[in-house]
Order: sequence, then C-alpha cells, then structure tokens
Amino acid sequence: MAVSLVLALVVAVTVRAELFRSSLAEFISERVEVVSPLTSWKRVVEGLSLLDLGVSPYSGNVFHVPLILYLFHFLIDYAEFVFMATDVITAVALYIATEDFNKVVFRKQRIAFEFQKYAPDIITLVRTLKEMYHIPLKVALFYLLNPFTVLTCVAKSTCAINNAIIAIFVLATVKGSAFIGAVFLALAAYQSLYPVALFAPALLYLAQKHYILVNLHSPTFLVLLLKYAVMCLGCLMVTICLSFFVLNSWSFIPSTYGFILCVPDLTPNIGLFWYFFAEMFEHFRLFFVCVFQINVFFYTLPLSVKLRDHPMFFMFVQLAIIAIFKSYPTVEDVALYMAFLPMWHHLYRFLRNIFVVTCMLISSSVLFPVLWHLWIYAGSANSNFYYAITLAFNMGQILLVYDYFYAYIRREYHLVEGLNLKSTDGKEAHAVLK
Repeated sequence: MAVSLVLALVVAVTVRAELFRSSLAEFISERVEVVSPLTSWKRVVEGLSLLDLGVSPYSGNVFHVPLILYLFHFLIDYAEFVFMATDVITAVALYIATEDFNKVVFRKQRIAFEFQKYAPDIITLVRTLKEMYHIPLKVALFYLLNPFTVLTCVAKSTCAINNAIIAIFVLATVKGSAFIGAVFLALAAYQSLYPVALFAPALLYLAQKHYILVNLHSPTFLVLLLKYAVMCLGCLMVTICLSFFVLNSWSFIPSTYGFILCVPDLTPNIGLFWYFFAEMFEHFRLFFVCVFQINVFFYTLPLSVKLRDHPMFFMFVQLAIIAIFKSYPTVEDVALYMAFLPMWHHLYRFLRNIFVVTCMLISSSVLFPVLWHLWIYAGSANSNFYYAITLAFNMGQILLVYDYFYAYIRREYHLVEGLNLKSTDGKEAHAVLK
C-alpha cells in the first residue's frame, strides 16, 4: 500500500509541476472559483511588496491572513514547491488518519457482534478488512487527483495551506492527541475562523477515544471539555499575540476576521453571499449578514446530539457545511470534504440521488467558466446567469450531504433492527426516516 501511495504522490506532483510550467497557470490563478480575496496569490505578492516598502499590508484592505505573509517573505522563491509539498502533506495526513479510523471501526464492529448489538440478518452490511483495505489510498487519491485540488495548487491559493492544517488536525484527533489537535485547530481558525465549528466533532471523538461517556452531567466529560477548550483558546490567543508582536499593531484583526464576517468585498465566487449582498438594501445588511454567518454554526448543536456516537461522520458533515456556507468559499474547500467520500462507500446502497447530484456538480463545474466568459467578456449574459449556476452547484452540495446523512442514519437503523423488518402483525414493514 505504501508503494501505491508513493506512486500516487509522484503522479500528483508531476501533474502539478507540468501545469506550473504551462500557459494555463496564469489563467487558473485568475479564476474566481479557485481563488478568493482571502486566498489569492496576487494578494500575497501585493502584501509582500507593501511590506518591503514599510507599509502595513492591512491598512489598504489588501491582505487578510497574518503570518502567512511572513512565511512567504522567506519562501517566495520556492512557492511552487511549498504548495506541492502542502498537497502531499494533506494527502499523507488523510491517508494515515483513515487507516487508523478503519481500525477503530473494525474493532467497534467486532465488539458489537460479541455483545449481540446487531440484528442477525445484517451480514451484507458488515464491513470486512478486505473491503476497507484500499480506502486510505482512495482517500489520498480523491484529494491528490481531484481537479479542484490540482487547480488550487497551480493557482497557489493559500486555502491549500489551511486544508493541510485541517488534515493534520484530523490526524491528531484520530490519534487521540488533544494538545496537537488543539494547536492545529487554533491555527486553522486563526487563518479562516470557520474551523471553530470543528471543535464539537473533535471533542466527541476524543471522548470516544478515551472511553469517556458523553454526558454534560459527567465530571470526566466536563473536565475534558474544559481542558480542550482552554487548549484551543490558549493556542489561538498565542497565535494572535504573536501576530501583534510581529506587526506591532492590531490592524490585522478587522482586516482578517472583520473581513470574513462583514463580507465587504463582493467579488463573485462559488458562494452564496456576493450576489445577495450586492442587491441588498444597506439598512438590511447587518441583519442578513448575521443570518448568513450563523448558518455555519447553527447546525453544530443538533448534529452533536444526533451524531454523538459517530464523530468522524459528524466532522465530514461539518466540513461540508463550512464549504457551502462560508463567506468566501473556493473549490479547494469542496475538495477537502469530498476526499472523505471513500470512507463512506459502504453507504452507496442507501444513496437515493447520487446520479442527479453527480450530474449537477459536474455540469455546474463545467459551466462556471462558460457563464463567466459570457458575462464578463462576451457581454451576452449577466450576473444572474453566473449566480444561477452558483446556486445549482451549492444545491448539489447540499443534496450530496443530505443524501449521505440519510444513508448513514438508515444503515445504523438497519444494523440494530435488521434488514427484513416486520410489523406487529408479522407482515413486511418499511422504515420511514424523518
């Protein structure tokens, strides 16, 4: 398996290196689907120029991610290598995390059989070692060879760095390391704020890993909650204070987190914010900004209750919600949660709309540059066309997450109740999940 992973990494790096040398690189770096005002490489270059002139890159609303700028101040000549290495790190971290998670799943499944928690007729739902053997490699391949990931790397979008941080956070969480997980969760939140929502699934996974009952009345769980929250907040505060000492100013806070939350830049992207707020009356703006931003965090509590015994699936759903509802999304956000799809391949028999969803996502992805050209260059379309395909793309993502959520819940139900359901009078029955 290690040989297959190395081969996949070599192929992925080769593809990226060739595209970096091609004439497409500049075109890709300008695509609004691939880069945003928060992640654009052009913004990094402008910020470095201002920094060299002794001007704060945050005073003119140019750059929005502190410390990343100082990273590339030393690595600007090796930027292509940095982004290729970042994708490699992400893929390897996801590979190892999936491998460890599969061991946990198989052990839980064996214990469930020993204690007769499963119905006797669910043998077709049982996951085997042979079936799970290739899943880590598939996860790595889904990330490395996803066109969205390749385009992001070639565009040198800093979103790739955030994905690498999140992948290491997932790996640390699966390994049961609360401190390292807290460090990387803080780094991810420091860069783009929304990964704060991953605190809940990580906490639930750590509790499960250390055999702690998830109960707010349990002192052991409350201690874990407090310790993990203090570690995350402490690491975040340390990182923010480090930014202050480097810049000798707090100007990066409104320029970074204020920019993410208030959405002042309405450059078109694949998200839901830009068109809506371009048409919004100013006196309604604050209310709807709050409503839109709450979407990312609103589902965390009900999902924590429903998926408290399945924190890894909860993490997958939360990553998808972030990708859909964040203020400045790119295709790299989509690529990250899609890399987890092979982990749930055993749900395929319960998926109901996968063909329709796949067609929606592929057709929308193809039509993004087409409608952009018709709008901006040909002048034969307008912003409504581009936003319509954005809505179709996001609707496809929502249907994808909903379908997987339904399939996961239905499989868990059948594991306990059996596949051949009977009513009280002995006749064949059907489960209706609401």
